[in-house]
Amino acid sequence: MLNFSSVLTLLVLFFVSPNVSAIDKVFPGNAKDVDIIIKSSISDDDDTICKSLVQTQGYACEEHKVTAKDGYILSVQRIPVGRSGKTASKPPVLLQHGLLVDAAAWLMNTPDESLGFILADNGFDVWLANTRGTKYSRGHTSLSSNDSAYWEWSWDELVQYDLSALVQYVQYKTGQKLHYVGHSLGTLIALAAFSEQGKLINMFKSAALLSPIAHLNQIPSQLTKVAAQLHIAEVRSLSISFSSVNFNLFYSDSDVLGPILEKICNEPGTNCSELMTALTGPFPSIARYKSLTSMAGELLKHEPQPTATKNIIHLSQMIRTGTIAMYDYGSEDENKEHYGQSDPPAYNMKNIPTELPLFLGYGGQDMLADANDVKALLNDLKDYDNGELVEVYSEEYAHADFVLGVNASKVVYDPMISFFDIHSS
Repeated sequence: MLNFSSVLTLLVLFFVSPNVSAIDKVFPGNAKDVDIIIKSSISDDDDTICKSLVQTQGYACEEHKVTAKDGYILSVQRIPVGRSGKTASKPPVLLQHGLLVDAAAWLMNTPDESLGFILADNGFDVWLANTRGTKYSRGHTSLSSNDSAYWEWSWDELVQYDLSALVQYVQYKTGQKLHYVGHSLGTLIALAAFSEQGKLINMFKSAALLSPIAHLNQIPSQLTKVAAQLHIAEVRSLSISFSSVNFNLFYSDSDVLGPILEKICNEPGTNCSELMTALTGPFPSIARYKSLTSMAGELLKHEPQPTATKNIIHLSQMIRTGTIAMYDYGSEDENKEHYGQSDPPAYNMKNIPTELPLFLGYGGQDMLADANDVKALLNDLKDYDNGELVEVYSEEYAHADFVLGVNASKVVYDPMISFFDIHSS
């Protein structure tokens, strides 16, 4: 039976240095305005995603490190071949996980049910990203993850630095343009980057966005809305007795989350009797998952992962205001200091180039990427030609199904792979 701590960690789960063999300073492609330091390595450490989740399934796996322009050192896993051992014949695919998880989320089910393995077995060169701050991406050129300054970032920095570094790295190592798969927060950072129409977009063949997060003002989850409305000062006052708490780091530990969730659940109009369902939609459905107990146990070996408090605040701002914009520092003066204007600059989804093929998968039971919000995003993309924008909608799917559903291969991944094949030339 799951204990209280396990329930708490599952609740927040979907809310949302190795030996270096080579170091190069590179300016891949035509993006010479972004420096990345590339560190390729095969790790001997037993505590890696490759050794714990990939090689145990009979797949070759490589551990890589990429240092972004602002000093964060990111862990990347590569599955270069499928179980057959044949060299990948198709382009690279970069998989970017969502909030409070890491690349392990793509590998939790059997090889026939997990997207990371399915893509490798279908001939793609698979690259698994791990966002800054997660267990295997805790490095920095000058900061410790114990430093408050280490956690001074939101998803703006994931757009500006992490995604840029990862995409350039994969192109540099493979010499090819790549396909992209994002889930939840992994879709938001991609959409924001695409809307900026920078040089990075020329490195993509296509992008698949699962449970896409952009517009968030129609979220039906009352719990999520209440959480977003809580001012961070209230959250801090709730945990004032925890003297060791670093408030720049968003903890996924029950000692810190317990009082916060108690505050949320006591707000008028909230019902915490079914916490996971209330936040993200039904999770999990026995019809679509392995045993709930075994799935939860496996998840808790690897997840949840921490993130920056500033990142959570930024997402809350989107829910409260209904805008897709950069982080709001809370005053006109501070915003002017950072942006040269009183309001944070907006990410305009209508600016996404229609030449970039997009695949969108969304579900009718998703309480975070609500179908009405996804339809608002689709309206922003209405200038796309037929075939360049593909939608897959499943009425029964909730937020986690697109990563953990055992029938996702049939419902989502098969049509996505067909989409990639069409756009692989």
